[in-house]
Formats: sequence, structure tokens, C-alpha cells
Amino acid sequence: TGSSPGVVTQAWQPPPCWQYKLNFDGAIFEGGDGSGYGAVIRNDKGQVMVAISAKGGAVIDSEEVEALACRKALEVAVDTGFTDLIIEGDNAAVMKTITQVQQETYSQLGLIYEDIWCLLAGLNSVMVSCVRRSANNVAHVLAKHARLVANELVWMKEDPPPAVEALYLDSNLS
Repeated sequence: TGSSPGVVTQAWQPPPCWQYKLNFDGAIFEGGDGSGYGAVIRNDKGQVMVAISAKGGAVIDSEEVEALACRKALEVAVDTGFTDLIIEGDNAAVMKTITQVQQETYSQLGLIYEDIWCLLAGLNSVMVSCVRRSANNVAHVLAKHARLVANELVWMKEDPPPAVEALYLDSNLS
């Protein structure tokens, strides 16, 4: 598939050796009655270490669903022992806020951001980066897939079936 003239796309890039890349995304389901979170951790060869598709509740807006998806992704990363991460998401407001570690926040999402900062503080090394949706497509597909999930699905060291095509496209672009 080609790009329209003037549309800038960005390809997913693998992390350097000895680091892992965590991509996350959130999706608001049609009708606003629920949301979904998707995340994938990959190594320098683009291989899936862990991936998740999880259902969430109703949310107010895209910033809330993305912040919740970030928190869920970091919980999975910590629970599975990944401590050297490059974290990528496609919501500029969320990515900017999580880099402002321990700032006083009076937004309605303050407690979610505090949880994220606590999780980040437990990592050995972390780099946070905002990417275009085109570089975050596997997480996006997993977030949308959550609509079909009872609670959450986790894949360890295997390609998640709903995201096989997106993983294939990433491997051919990077």
C-alpha cells in the first residue's frame, strides 16, 4: 500500500542490542462503552518477547485511554522482568507528560501518571519517545483486538495472531 502525497509515515525501528522496545496504544470502542489496551515488547531482532491485548472500561478521551494503556504496558513489562526499555506511544500529550517525571499534576489523570512514574522509577534504563501511528501499528492492532477479549490475553515469546500482519509489515520496513 502506498502513501498519499504529503502524508508522512514512520517505520518501526528495532532497539539497540541489550535493550527492548515497548510500544503501547489505546483504543476507544465505538459507542464509548469500553476501551482496549495493546502493548508489545520486542528485542533488537524485532522478535516479540511479550504482547498483551486487554479490555478496559469507559474513558473520557484519547489521553485517558492512552495513559491507562501506558500504565498497563509498564505493569506487564515490570511483571515479566524487562527493565531496559525504549517506550514508544503515539499520543504526544501522554508521552510529554510521562517524561516530566514527578511533576505536580492536577489533571484528572494525575493518579494514573503517578503510577506510571513509579513504574518508570523501577526500571534500569528508560527512553521515552513519541512516534507516528505508522511506527506503532502492532500495539494499535492489539488495542483494537481487545474488543473481542474477555479480560486480557498475553503472549510470551510468540507472535500474537491478531498482529501477525502488522509484525510482518514492520519487519519489511525496518
